[in-house]
Order: sequence, then C-alpha cells, then structure tokens
Amino acid sequence: MLEQLFGSKARVKILRFLLADPDGQYYLRELARKLRIQLNSVRREVNNLEKMDLIKIATPETEKAGGQGKKSRAKVKKSQKKFYAININSILYPELRAMFMKAELLIENDLVSKIMKLGSVRLLILTGIFMGFDDYPTDVLIVGNVNRSKLAKIMKRYEKELNHPINYTVFSKQEYKYRREITDRFLFDILESNKIVAHDSIH
Repeated sequence: MLEQLFGSKARVKILRFLLADPDGQYYLRELARKLRIQLNSVRREVNNLEKMDLIKIATPETEKAGGQGKKSRAKVKKSQKKFYAININSILYPELRAMFMKAELLIENDLVSKIMKLGSVRLLILTGIFMGFDDYPTDVLIVGNVNRSKLAKIMKRYEKELNHPINYTVFSKQEYKYRREITDRFLFDILESNKIVAHDSIH
C-alpha cells in the first residue's frame, strides 16, 4: 500500500527505517547495507526525501563533541561522510509518522488473519517489535495446532514487509498449560509484557 502511495519501495523502506529510529544518523552506504538496497537507489531516494524536507543532513555525534582538542577535530575532518536522519521538525512529520503507524496496523491485522487460518489457534499474542521493542523473548506467541511450514513462509513474507526479523513461538495447548503451572519465566515474560492479545479462547 505505501509503495503505491510513495511510488518507490526503496523510499518506503528508508522512511520506515528512519521513522523507527528518530534519533538515528546514517550515511548512505550504511543505509544501503542495512536495508539491502543498491547504493544508487539509496542516493536517489535520499536526495528526493531531502528536497521534500522529510529527512535532513545530520550533524554527527563526533562533530557535536568537536572543539575538545586536535584529535577530535582531526577525526571529524578525516570523515567527511554525510549523515542523514528523519526531520522531526518537518511540518509533515506528525502526519507521516501516523500514516506509517496505520500501515503497520494494517500489516498486523493481515498477519493475524492469515495465522488464524493455519489451524486451531487458541491464543495469539503480538508483542516485541509490534509494541516497539527489539529485546523481547518473542514477537508472536501462538498456542494451538498450526501448519508450521506455512507459518514459516508467512513470517518470511512479513519480515520483508516490516524490514525486520520476526521471532515467533508456537506452543501446543498442553505445553502452554504446563508452562503456566510451573510459572515458566519465558512464558510469563511474554504474558506480563506490553502486548496485543489478538485472539484468546484458552482462558
């Protein structure tokens, strides 16, 4: 959907990446490597986005700390790379951020719908990256009997959509109940985390 709106898959990837890290500063080769986009495409789209005032040339942290001696100034002079960041002062920034958040919500709803069709799902929880966190034990918890090979294919597709790996966990109903009984730390970290309970017919 966003690709059709913005007319470029590379442009959407760059915006999504920078919006997710408003304090981040990246040079062109770094963006190309992280997003797996050809350098020429990154350069073209970054120039377009800069003209639209959606991203800006950022002052590297080393340069901000300049003036603290000849060594720090020499480091800055040696590295003439341009760093880019999302322009949070752009008049379009709030609307742009809201648009991408709504698009992510549509992706989440679509993902939930597809998982629910894979078998008998008793509990489906979205957490981790779907709540804005990268360090949770899992991003998707599924309790039930599902087709795991089809699930793996679906997850790969949505990893490309989100440009981020998705960690998922599948428990049978029996394993889930056992883990609850023994107060399993892994499970309770998920249950006590910020989460979206997309489906629950087990409690």
